[in-house]
Amino acid sequence: MKRIRGLTALIHDGVQLTTELVREGMNSTSRSVQRVTDQIEPIAGPARTVMALRQASTEGVLTAVQVVNRTIQVVTDAGLDLAEYVTTQRAPETEKQSPPLAPAMTMRSDVVKTASWAGDAALGLVNAVVGDHLHRRGNGLDLGMSFRAGNHYVPLTRAALDQSIKTPSRKVALFVHGLATTEWSWCLGSESYYGEPGVSFGTMLERDLGYTPIWLRYNTGRHVSENGRLLATELERFLQAYPGNLEELVLVGHSMGGLVARSACHYASEDSLRWPQLVRHVFCLGSPHRGAPLEKLGNVLTRVLGAIDLPGTLIPARLLAGRSAGIKDLRHGALLDEDWLGRDPDALRSEGTCEVPLLAHARYFFVCATVTSDPDHPLGQIVGDLLVRTPSSSGPVTCSQTFSVETSRFGGVLHHQLQNHPSIYEVLRSGLTQQEAV
Repeated sequence: MKRIRGLTALIHDGVQLTTELVREGMNSTSRSVQRVTDQIEPIAGPARTVMALRQASTEGVLTAVQVVNRTIQVVTDAGLDLAEYVTTQRAPETEKQSPPLAPAMTMRSDVVKTASWAGDAALGLVNAVVGDHLHRRGNGLDLGMSFRAGNHYVPLTRAALDQSIKTPSRKVALFVHGLATTEWSWCLGSESYYGEPGVSFGTMLERDLGYTPIWLRYNTGRHVSENGRLLATELERFLQAYPGNLEELVLVGHSMGGLVARSACHYASEDSLRWPQLVRHVFCLGSPHRGAPLEKLGNVLTRVLGAIDLPGTLIPARLLAGRSAGIKDLRHGALLDEDWLGRDPDALRSEGTCEVPLLAHARYFFVCATVTSDPDHPLGQIVGDLLVRTPSSSGPVTCSQTFSVETSRFGGVLHHQLQNHPSIYEVLRSGLTQQEAV
């Protein structure tokens, strides 16, 4: 019911946006015509009158559409309220009580193209594009933030974690996915790489080194700093409720996930939370620490198209400008509230992002990839892994102090393949094994 409500609300929001785009397009057309008729003195006055009447008529029609749309939404919501009430009243008492663990889609690569996979993938994409809007509106499609253990999303209580983690290890590895995906993406390509659809970095670290794998699921359309703050708080709750004696926490972030992990470490350290002291390793796989070229291109296109007063340019500019806060943060790899509060996120000239120090006691592993088999090939240097270039994924620029950093480059690996490629797993395994040897 929550998803149905969210979908209907998003459809009605889409109708509202469409009427606004129609209004903007017609007003732009009128301005273009008026610029011509104003130069012809005999018809300038009558033309203005005709356009004013046309604008009033159009405004009336569009306003009526918006009123009817919102009226239908109110009626639909009332119907859903009634249906939910009737269903709840008829359900047995045992069914009225929500189970402590919410089932999740199986993390196997062979579920691709199933209905459950398509729905999950669509949710990830919608959250990436308009996730900030969903959050502001309280829309049921908002993924929020949740922790996954095994095949369940787990409330951060001792009872729920006891139920979901049967043999808790002293070591936990948290996997943070990237933009437009969900935690399922960590098993993408498992069968082709390992001959087994259920294999992932998490299952292999559990098998090889005894780490308990936990996966994060979150709304990638919100600001990185908002997700970072929330993750910092939720990890502290996780630490308090964990059923075993947790001694080590490993953070593994893919793409945006690496930025969210770094942001969480910063805010947790600022608030003197306990869990950052358990972090000994942070792995960032293809993370745009210095920005992503596609978002930089989107920023330029938004400004250029918006500067041309034509329907064919203003409407695309309006749509581009509506991309989520999370996407806009990728322009320069923004991690903090200060990077966007009081700033124009679409300004052509950026004031630059604030420097965010790394954890002084942790080792950082920055993994880069290029589409070319030779990482030093000019084409590979230009396009990187298709989404992030090597200088950006090599880590942030830090000036305040030195940190323990290891950068690895791999040729012939695409951006999405960094989540489950055997060579990338070797970086994780060897990095963690080196610590055990010490």
